[in-house]
Amino acid sequence: MYTMDISIDQNDFPNSDAQPNKRRRKKSMVWEHFTIETVDADCIRACCNQCKKSFAYISGSKLAGTSHLKRHIALGICPVSRHNQGKDQPSPYIPAPRTNISANGNFPRKRHRAANGVASIYLSEDNYSHELAKMIIQHEYPLHMVEHSGFIDFARTLQPQFNITSVTAVQEQVMGIYFREKHKLLDLLSGISGRLNLTVDLWTSNQSLAYVLITGHFIDNDWKLQRRILNFITVQFPDSDTAFSHAIADCLTDWGAEDKLFTVTSDRSYINEKTRDNLRNLLSIKNSLILNGQLLINSCYARILRSLAQDAIGSMRETIEKVRQSVKYVKTSDAHEERFTKLKQQLQVPSTKNLMIDNLTNWSTTYQMLMAASELKEVFSCFDTSDPDYKLSPQMEEWEQDFFVSGLTKPLMERFTKYWDDCNLVLAVAVVMDPRFKMKLVEFSFSRIYGEDVETWINIVDEGLHELYLEYLVQSLPAPTFIEGENDTLVKTEPQEDGLLSNGDGFSDFDIYISDIMSAQHMKSELDQYLEEPLLPRVQDFDVLGWWKMNRPKYPTLSKLASDVLSIPLSTISAESVFDLREKKMDSYRSSLRPSILQALICSKDWLQHESSVVPSGISSEISAAAVKTEF
Repeated sequence: MYTMDISIDQNDFPNSDAQPNKRRRKKSMVWEHFTIETVDADCIRACCNQCKKSFAYISGSKLAGTSHLKRHIALGICPVSRHNQGKDQPSPYIPAPRTNISANGNFPRKRHRAANGVASIYLSEDNYSHELAKMIIQHEYPLHMVEHSGFIDFARTLQPQFNITSVTAVQEQVMGIYFREKHKLLDLLSGISGRLNLTVDLWTSNQSLAYVLITGHFIDNDWKLQRRILNFITVQFPDSDTAFSHAIADCLTDWGAEDKLFTVTSDRSYINEKTRDNLRNLLSIKNSLILNGQLLINSCYARILRSLAQDAIGSMRETIEKVRQSVKYVKTSDAHEERFTKLKQQLQVPSTKNLMIDNLTNWSTTYQMLMAASELKEVFSCFDTSDPDYKLSPQMEEWEQDFFVSGLTKPLMERFTKYWDDCNLVLAVAVVMDPRFKMKLVEFSFSRIYGEDVETWINIVDEGLHELYLEYLVQSLPAPTFIEGENDTLVKTEPQEDGLLSNGDGFSDFDIYISDIMSAQHMKSELDQYLEEPLLPRVQDFDVLGWWKMNRPKYPTLSKLASDVLSIPLSTISAESVFDLREKKMDSYRSSLRPSILQALICSKDWLQHESSVVPSGISSEISAAAVKTEF
């Protein structure tokens, strides 16, 4: 703790000439909230009556004063006070209004200044180092920015006693944040009752290095969909058939989630057939009960759309460029835009869309530009009559592009069909888990897609769904107890409340068989009961996860299946990157960092978006410090 010139409030004592190491009557209001504790003859400390934290007060002949105690009172620093205020309870620390309390909640005191004229303050090195590391993580600043002269000058302007932080010290702070946040996420993952879905993405760099980004998708215990980056792994040989399966296996081991894996989503653009087979085998090993590892999604939905959009844009590149230049001509001049608007009014074109210039790195903006411009094609076609300098208008047949559509539709359809063939089972099961659609939407859609073969495809979905439900049902049954006998091994099952199962007479299997038959005769499965119930009304803001949370008591097994299926990701990239045409590429600076630091920076940035002020039990600064040291 850095301490500058300490100011002493004379109101703390009945007279100013009293010696600080002598006991006296305390008249400051802080003593309504603090209790004096005598450690020894030369040390007296002040203990907060609420949070029990101990503060320096008198040490030998040195008096710490009460300024820090007042801040603890007036600014709500005390965690117990903040907790009570969060419950709309009055804080025990806030005193009754007094005229000598300033507007910002501080108690007025004399601001004694040091020789250089700077007011006395207290500066925690650990605090500013931690916040500096967080800033670097969150904004992807280079670690060596702490050595830049501009940063040093700025920091010293704020605090002349700022201690210059080294790159090594920043790395230690980054690793400390990484390990603390990782322990929080470990607690979250270990507590979920459902399964974990993974997406695998490939990043590259200018140094011919490759990185595997593994992201976990799951439903937490409050039935909220969660997405967290789990690992960012440097791979030496990304073309290896086993690189991705090894990365996933290491990730599952790292997070203790070997028995939680449900699906893996990757993309054909960077994973070949042999690699997909290895991933499928990994699913079968880690998750052998679920459709024999069939829940492997081979294509990223966002990348499929991006690829189709790029093909479409590329096939009409010349026309799009004419439209783009026409829009620029109108939007980059107030005079041009005024004439264009006037002509639009004269022609009575009803369009309400506003012209916009597209962003070449975002294909959705090109689509929006074309949509707005196409509604104003009559205005563009006549604009040269109002503005003789305008020479860019596309011909009317270019606006229509009938020949383009007929030539492009078939190859685009073929590529999308390939994607659909890989994913239709998972997509259909997810639709069924929405109580507004169930099997009805599958039947309706498949009748349009498959025509005369519709019944075959509907049966595939129905059988797959029931097989999946049966696996969940088996997993929910109590495990049998094996009894070693002299000549054989018997399976002993716990007796049921209805008394159907007998004990020790050799007919356990027969009793289970009869019990299953009687149960099937008297009650339907949760799945069949769910499918036969009427559809819910189709409302726009329906919370499907909230519905399953509410109906979990009614469907205890089926709700587990729904939780896992509805958290399956169809895209390997984040939602904000769906329309981005740029591939993820690591810059040369980050590529030069050690893999441990690089992973800490990438993962911590993601985790800090979900940062909680609650530190998991059992996680201490000593643990984090020890973990950091092992990385250096």
